[in-house]
Amino acid sequence: MAHWLVLGGTGFVGRALCEALSRPEHADGPRLLVPSRRPAHGQLLRMLPRVDLIETDVHDDAALAGLVAGADAVVNLVAILHGSEAAFERVHVALPRRLAAACRAAGVRRVVHVSAIGATPDAPSRYLRSKARGEAVLREAGLDLTVLRPSVIFGASDRLLNLFASLQRFAPVVPLAGASARFQPVWVGDVAEALARCLEQPGTVGRTFECTGPEEMTLADLVRAAGRYAGHERPVVPLPDALARLQARLMEWAPGEPLMSRDNLDSMRMPNIATPGVPGLPALGITASPLSAVAPGYLAPGQRCGRLDAARAVHR
Repeated sequence: MAHWLVLGGTGFVGRALCEALSRPEHADGPRLLVPSRRPAHGQLLRMLPRVDLIETDVHDDAALAGLVAGADAVVNLVAILHGSEAAFERVHVALPRRLAAACRAAGVRRVVHVSAIGATPDAPSRYLRSKARGEAVLREAGLDLTVLRPSVIFGASDRLLNLFASLQRFAPVVPLAGASARFQPVWVGDVAEALARCLEQPGTVGRTFECTGPEEMTLADLVRAAGRYAGHERPVVPLPDALARLQARLMEWAPGEPLMSRDNLDSMRMPNIATPGVPGLPALGITASPLSAVAPGYLAPGQRCGRLDAARAVHR
């Protein structure tokens, strides 16, 4: 039986990947090793067959070397949305560099890496520029690499739609920064299936795939949809740039992870939509699910769907 190492496996996409590989169509699939500094966040993974959840720090060189040494393939899902230049460098660049070194030392060649649409060296945000540097590090390492670049990802445990649905439960209006930013939201189940197929299909080595849904929507469209499916749609008030940046700056000062940062606004200056000529989900044999087919299943009043199969039942 093959053994795959899933870095970031307790996160939103990682949990979906582990569940996807536990479905009947992947019954002959690999054993998955999921390391985490906070394994309590992934306790549901222990219920899945062939998943081993362990407590460790992937930013520790010795720990990472030990994890990679027993793997046939590695999936890297570790990422942050907010942070300083140093934080983005540590997570999006230094970790891939250390992962590449560990793979070379252990003789592990197969790596699937999740990046982001718009990741280029001259992108307007720290987030996107660091994602581009991380891709470059892995490509230069000479690995059997596949890169996935998703648009904004939605699903039963997403932060974006659930957040805006919750806000509209109480707020009479939604003052919105970046209201005209363009996305092609993609269901987390489709991203997970894309990861699984890339790992299972040698022909994906050396290629980059963009994961996008079938609908192009603005951020304002997404906010309205979240409110509508949750049963309390509120008017959206787009903020001019100056007020948007002021709002984001104030959010950065709030305790905990910010709802929006100025770097997020910079990222949204680039359309988060499919790039002409770049292969997408159809190239992997996947028909992307629209937001309207999935989101009502976990945002509708009275629904408390916390598992992918609950949302999947809505449209499969």
